[in-house]
Amino acid sequence: MSLSLIVNPFLRPPRTNGVSESSHLFCALYPAKHIRPGKLRVQASGNTLGTYFRVTTYGESRSGGVGCIIDGCPPRIPLSEADVQVELDRRRPGQSRLVSPRKETDTCQIYSGIAEGLTTGSPIMVHVPNTDQTAHDYSELSRAYRPSHADATYDFKYGVRAIQGGGRSSARETIARVAAGAVAKKILKKFSGTEVLAYVSQVHNVRLPEHLVDHESLNLDQVEESIVRCPNAEYAKKMIAAIDAVMARGDSVGGVVSCIARNVPRGLGSPVFNKLEAQLARAAMSLPASIGFEFGSGFAGTLMSGSEHNDEFYIDKRGRIRTRTNHSGGIQGGISNGEVLNMRIAFKPTPTIEMKQHTVTRDKHETEILSHIRRDPCVAPRAVPVVESMIALVLVDQIMAQYAQCELFPINTALQEPMGSLSSTLPTFPVEKVGCVADPSVGL
Repeated sequence: MSLSLIVNPFLRPPRTNGVSESSHLFCALYPAKHIRPGKLRVQASGNTLGTYFRVTTYGESRSGGVGCIIDGCPPRIPLSEADVQVELDRRRPGQSRLVSPRKETDTCQIYSGIAEGLTTGSPIMVHVPNTDQTAHDYSELSRAYRPSHADATYDFKYGVRAIQGGGRSSARETIARVAAGAVAKKILKKFSGTEVLAYVSQVHNVRLPEHLVDHESLNLDQVEESIVRCPNAEYAKKMIAAIDAVMARGDSVGGVVSCIARNVPRGLGSPVFNKLEAQLARAAMSLPASIGFEFGSGFAGTLMSGSEHNDEFYIDKRGRIRTRTNHSGGIQGGISNGEVLNMRIAFKPTPTIEMKQHTVTRDKHETEILSHIRRDPCVAPRAVPVVESMIALVLVDQIMAQYAQCELFPINTALQEPMGSLSSTLPTFPVEKVGCVADPSVGL
C-alpha cells in the first residue's frame, strides 16, 4: 500500500515532551530507513494556472510591480509589448468615473521569450511596475480588519500580511492575468480562429435580457462603446445610473459578466475531474470578488423540463453535426461540442465602501472603521477583460492537452475534426463507417 503525507512544519499541533503529534504520525508512517533525502517537499503555492500552457503571477499592489511568467508558449508566434498593452489598457484604473481613480499607466515590459518579434518557446516574462503607490492610505487599516476583505484570513493562514493595498489579494494582481491572456488570445486566433468576448450583463438589479445580445455577431466595438461595457445602449444607461447612485452614497454594488467563446474546437475537456466547465469555473472563481459561475442555461435550467432543455441535433449545410439550441452552453459531458461557449460570472459588491462598519483589531478589540481608499464602486466593468483572459488561458491549455492526447496520431475523420487551421495538413485515417478499427500502421 502506498501512502503520502503532506506536512506543514508551521502549523503543527502542540508538542508533547518536545515532540509534536504530527512528528509521531510521520515517523510511524515513514520509518527512517524508507525516507530518502530530498524526496519530501511541501507544495502550497497556488500562484500557477495551467498544465501545458502554464502561467505564474507575482507581485502585490504596493510592491515594485506585478507580472507573470508564461511557460509552454508555442514558438514563432508574432508578439510585441503593444499586443499586450492593448489588453492592459482595457483593465487599467482611471479610465472613467465608474472605476478606481488610481493613476497608473500599467505600461508593460517583456523581458524574455521574444526574439525578432517572435516567441521563442522559452518562458515569457511580462512585468508592469507600480507607479502610483500611496501607502499612507492604508495607515488606519494596519490595526483593523476590513469587513469582507482577505485581511483577516491572510492573518489566520500566514500569521503575517502585506497591509498596504491588500497584498496578493488585491485586484491589481489581475494585471498579470490580462498580460498572459493577451498571449493566449493571439494563440487562439492564429490556431483555430477562436474569439473570446465578455460584457457586463447585470449591475445590481439592472439585468440585460439575454435575447437582446446576438452572440453570433457580438464584437469588441459594441462592448467598448459604453464605459460600463454593456453592448446595449438602453441598459448601459440604466447600469451607469445605478452605479452613479450608489457611488454618491459611498456604497457599492455587484454585477455579472457574461462571456462567450466562438469557434472553439470540439473535444476540449476530459472526463471525469477535468471537465471543460470545471476548468473554466476554477479559473473564473479564482478572480478577486467572484462569487458565482454558471454556463449554458445555468440555474435557470432547473426550471425547464428535459424536453425543453435538451439540445436536439441536426446536420447543417456544411454536413456538420450541430445543435438547434444551446442550453448546454457549448459543453456536453464536460467536452466542447463546437457550439458557442456561454457562461456568466457573478461579482460581489466591492467590499471597500465609504461608510462606517463594525470590525475588530488584530489584537482582538471591537472597533469601527471608515475607509477612504480609492475603489471601484462596481468591479464588473473592469472585470470584463480579466474574465476574457482567464477563459482564453484555459482554452489554450485545453487545446494543447487535446492535441497531445487525441491528435498525436491521425484522427478518425468520420467522427473527429482537426482542431485548427494548422491541423488541416495533418494526415488522417480514412474511415468508411462509424465503429470500424483503422490500421494503426497507416500514415506512420
